[in-house]
Amino acid sequence: MDFKGFADMFKPMTCIMSVEKFEDGSFGNIRIVTGNDTYINAMQYYESMGPHDIFTQGFIPDSPYERYIPKDLNFEEYCYRCAILGEQLHTYIKPERFDCWLNLTMMPLVSDKENIGYCTYSQEITQEVDASKMTDIAPDIAGAVLNTCIKMSKSDDFSKSMNDVIIGIRELCDSDHCCILLTDHNTRKCTVLCENFKSNSKRTPMNDYLDEDFFDIAESWNDTIAGSTCIIIKDKQEWEVLKERNPQWYESLKSADVESIVLFPLRSGHEVLGYIWATDFDADRTVKIKETLELTTFFVSAHIANHLLFKRMEVMSSIDILTGILNRNAMNNRIDDICAGRGNVENVGIVFADLNGLKRVNDKEGHFAGDMLLKNAALVLQKEFEGCEIYRAGGDEFMIIAADMAETQLEKHVEGLKAVASDPSGVCFAVGICYDNAMNIKKAMRIADERMYANKEEFYKKHPEIAR
Repeated sequence: MDFKGFADMFKPMTCIMSVEKFEDGSFGNIRIVTGNDTYINAMQYYESMGPHDIFTQGFIPDSPYERYIPKDLNFEEYCYRCAILGEQLHTYIKPERFDCWLNLTMMPLVSDKENIGYCTYSQEITQEVDASKMTDIAPDIAGAVLNTCIKMSKSDDFSKSMNDVIIGIRELCDSDHCCILLTDHNTRKCTVLCENFKSNSKRTPMNDYLDEDFFDIAESWNDTIAGSTCIIIKDKQEWEVLKERNPQWYESLKSADVESIVLFPLRSGHEVLGYIWATDFDADRTVKIKETLELTTFFVSAHIANHLLFKRMEVMSSIDILTGILNRNAMNNRIDDICAGRGNVENVGIVFADLNGLKRVNDKEGHFAGDMLLKNAALVLQKEFEGCEIYRAGGDEFMIIAADMAETQLEKHVEGLKAVASDPSGVCFAVGICYDNAMNIKKAMRIADERMYANKEEFYKKHPEIAR
């Protein structure tokens, strides 16, 4: 067959792929037989741009595809299913290795060779995502993705909605275990966001694996995916590739008796938020699972990114940047909740602790020394009032809320504070305390504040040399 002439009949960038078939049903070499002029010219163009772009060498007919792009198990799966199994395939993806979106179509061709299958491979390249192409999918895939989006949006409880999502994804894959794991590259820790098991599963919960070394394994997954959209391991050939790429993870999966796994990164821009995977899934539905999860993870990643951003903003709005303890905004919100009966608190102890001598330190030693004094003051309060809510009310003033703590226990905490924070040359507090019913929290605050100022007056009478 005149493959070059046939390829030249296509307007889009198109090549002809060949796949070597073995008697046991596996496959061998996958080659780019030829391509139309648009395809070949593109290869030569990208060659001139350097080795970090899509293609690295000029086109040589009938070459192994790895000559032009890194080995990609997903690409091989598509070539095999199209050229050997005769499936018509289409996908719209952005592999991590490419800084562009690919609209891919593959069509099987009749072969006159018993051990070789052929297919066309056409692609369109765009720098920006095309929403119309992203939604041009089969109805069952669209339904599954829409169902996931509805689950994420129908509840204000983020954890509950994500649990519903992971149940749906596990059922879609008919897998033994499905999990979303978040990765924090600053702390180098992993946390399980949600997971779900088949009813008869003997899998161990992921939290049992999350020791201090597990982040190293999770960090290696990105290189194992090798610039593709995901990694799918389900047969002997793919397990051998995984063994070569990531022997540590390979041994971990084998020791857990995992027979197959599909793993997708969850990305927000260039940041990896975590990973979602399903183990021991229905291998007969591999392509459908891959296509569904490619789009599903796009929305799941966005939902998780928005949640994490909201949590970061919430922390920023409630934490005092200098001392790391709760700020006045958080204090006011907590008081409002308690007054409105949302705090689930019956009795409350209020302690006001005002730092003595801060102005003297700022004037004589500078504001850096004053800031260090405030930080040390916060550390003292955290140590002496462990389990209580500690707020920087403003300036040199701190407030402690002891919810449903026995009054005698709170008084012991205050005595402990006075014992370690009464030296005028270091951290030294004027302290006021009041204990009352939670509904009277504002009255308790007023009384504790008055007692604190009375204690402060006594301090400055004893130490007139210290400027206020």
